This record gives sequence, C-alpha cells and structure tokens, in this order.
Amino acid sequence: MAKQRDDFVDLIVDNLQLFCPATAKRMFGGYGIFCGDLMFALIIAGELYVKVDDENRNLFEEKGLEKFSYLRQGKTCYLSYYTVPEEVIDDLDTLSYWAGLGYEAALRANN
Repeated sequence: MAKQRDDFVDLIVDNLQLFCPATAKRMFGGYGIFCGDLMFALIIAGELYVKVDDENRNLFEEKGLEKFSYLRQGKTCYLSYYTVPEEVIDDLDTLSYWAGLGYEAALRANN
C-alpha cells in the first residue's frame, strides 16, 4: 500500500509556491523538497530542514537551529541541513527567505 503524503508536506509545498514551483519527492523516510531538479530542503518527522553550507551555516547556528541527524549502525550521522525557525512556516515571505538560503547553498554545492 502506497503511503500518502501528510498535510505538513502539502502545506510546505503550497507555501513555497511564492518562492518557486516546489515539489516533494518521497526519500530518506521523509520527503526531499525540490525546485526543478535541485533539492534544497527535506521534511523528516514533521520538521522542515534546508540545505546549509559554509556561507550560511553561522546564521542557523546563531539562532540555535538543529542540524539534521540520523542513526546509522548505532552512530550519529549528520547532513548539511538545518531546521528553519518554526514561526516562519505560515509566513510566506519569511519562509521564502529561508528557502532561498537553502536553495543558494544547494546551487553552490552543485557547481
């Protein structure tokens, strides 16, 4: 039986339409969020994470946002994705700003 997308994924994709024609694809036990072919965000366990790199990581760390982690063979592993502030989810302009940070990091990583 195919697993249905949850309401949070639909909300994020809908709210990101101001930023780009965002889509969600099932992966990593959650969803990758894409603008075209470029993945710039993840939704895992009801949390939105965006791509970070050396150019924007300090902003996320200064705000105390959480880095995406998972367990693999009993060891904690990290990906270059951080949560966004919870209050931005329903503010389309602010969500677009944070999504833009992730998109720019994904573009830099793709070059």
